[in-house]
Amino acid sequence: MSPMEQNLDVEVEIHDPGTALVTIRGELDVDTATLLHHHLANQALHGRRHLVLDLSAVGFMDSSGLNVLIRATREIRATGGDLHLAAPAPPVAKLFDLTGLSLTTAVHEDVEAALTAVARAGARP
Repeated sequence: MSPMEQNLDVEVEIHDPGTALVTIRGELDVDTATLLHHHLANQALHGRRHLVLDLSAVGFMDSSGLNVLIRATREIRATGGDLHLAAPAPPVAKLFDLTGLSLTTAVHEDVEAALTAVARAGARP
């Protein structure tokens, strides 16, 4: 792992064949955004059209991180899926509100609420 990637940890848990829970820990910035994009693109490549991102342990996000989320939302929607953001820390939630991302992308209080929303939307493999 390069020194730049040490500030970000990404874990993927397959919830069902079409849904992945992506837990992100650390700082999402210019040095780590590409790493996250690769993880998200890999999930789409493997047919997971519904992604839930657990952001509870992301303490900092800059415009590079925000751009990865916007790009991932566009890409996953192009496959008929959707991206759900879960449990953002207050500074990250404020960034979503200030930029309008919270108006265009589902932001949930916690991971369970996000997974429930995916299930209610009829997420199937």
